[in-house]
Amino acid sequence: MPKRILQGTVTSDKNDQTITVSVERRFKHPLLHKTVRKSKKYRAHDPENQFKVGDTVRIQECPPVSKSKRWEVVTA
Repeated sequence: MPKRILQGTVTSDKNDQTITVSVERRFKHPLLHKTVRKSKKYRAHDPENQFKVGDTVRIQECPPVSKSKRWEVVTA
Protein backbone atom coordinates (compact mmCIF):
# COMPACT_ATOMS: atom_id res chain seq x y z
CA MET A 1 0.00 0.00 0.00
CA PRO A 2 1.46 3.42 -0.89
CA LYS A 3 2.22 5.94 1.80
CA ARG A 4 -0.20 8.84 2.14
CA ILE A 5 1.10 12.33 1.37
CA LEU A 6 -0.69 15.37 2.76
CA GLN A 7 -0.12 19.09 2.29
CA GLY A 8 -0.63 21.62 5.05
CA THR A 9 0.62 24.69 6.89
CA VAL A 10 3.08 24.66 9.79
CA THR A 11 1.33 25.97 12.92
CA SER A 12 4.05 25.32 15.51
CA ASP A 13 7.81 24.68 15.54
CA LYS A 14 8.56 25.05 19.25
CA ASN A 15 9.64 21.44 19.85
CA ASP A 16 13.06 20.20 18.76
CA GLN A 17 12.93 18.22 15.46
CA THR A 18 9.10 18.41 15.44
CA ILE A 19 6.59 20.59 13.65
CA THR A 20 2.81 20.67 13.92
CA VAL A 21 1.09 20.74 10.55
CA SER A 22 -2.55 21.74 10.06
CA VAL A 23 -4.11 19.92 7.09
CA GLU A 24 -7.42 21.20 5.72
CA ARG A 25 -9.82 19.14 3.68
CA ARG A 26 -12.94 20.29 1.86
CA PHE A 27 -15.98 18.21 1.03
CA LYS A 28 -19.58 18.68 0.09
CA HIS A 29 -22.11 18.15 2.89
CA PRO A 30 -24.37 15.24 1.89
CA LEU A 31 -27.62 16.88 2.98
CA LEU A 32 -27.01 20.63 2.86
CA HIS A 33 -24.92 20.54 -0.37
CA LYS A 34 -22.56 23.22 0.84
CA THR A 35 -18.78 23.04 1.02
CA VAL A 36 -17.50 22.21 4.49
CA ARG A 37 -13.92 22.86 5.67
CA LYS A 38 -12.40 20.56 8.28
CA SER A 39 -8.85 20.68 9.57
CA LYS A 40 -6.72 18.24 11.51
CA LYS A 41 -3.30 18.66 13.09
CA TYR A 42 -0.45 16.21 12.59
CA ARG A 43 2.95 16.16 14.29
CA ALA A 44 5.76 15.57 11.81
CA HIS A 45 9.47 14.82 12.13
CA ASP A 46 11.73 17.68 10.97
CA PRO A 47 15.32 16.56 11.71
CA GLU A 48 17.08 19.80 10.65
CA ASN A 49 14.54 22.23 12.19
CA GLN A 50 14.36 23.99 8.81
CA PHE A 51 10.61 24.77 8.67
CA LYS A 52 9.02 27.72 10.45
CA VAL A 53 5.46 28.78 11.27
CA GLY A 54 3.49 29.67 8.14
CA ASP A 55 5.46 27.46 5.72
CA THR A 56 3.51 25.15 3.40
CA VAL A 57 4.89 21.61 3.61
CA ARG A 58 4.13 18.11 2.38
CA ILE A 59 4.21 15.28 4.93
CA GLN A 60 4.33 11.53 4.40
CA GLU A 61 3.47 8.56 6.60
CA CYS A 62 6.40 6.80 8.26
CA PRO A 63 7.05 4.28 11.03
CA PRO A 64 6.59 5.72 14.54
CA VAL A 65 9.39 8.14 15.48
CA SER A 66 7.97 8.88 18.95
CA LYS A 67 4.71 8.56 20.89
CA SER A 68 2.91 11.15 18.78
CA LYS A 69 4.95 11.39 15.54
CA ARG A 70 3.87 9.13 12.66
CA TRP A 71 4.66 11.56 9.82
CA GLU A 72 7.84 13.00 8.28
CA VAL A 73 8.40 16.10 6.19
CA VAL A 74 8.98 15.32 2.50
CA THR A 75 9.53 18.80 1.05
CA ALA A 76 8.32 22.37 1.28
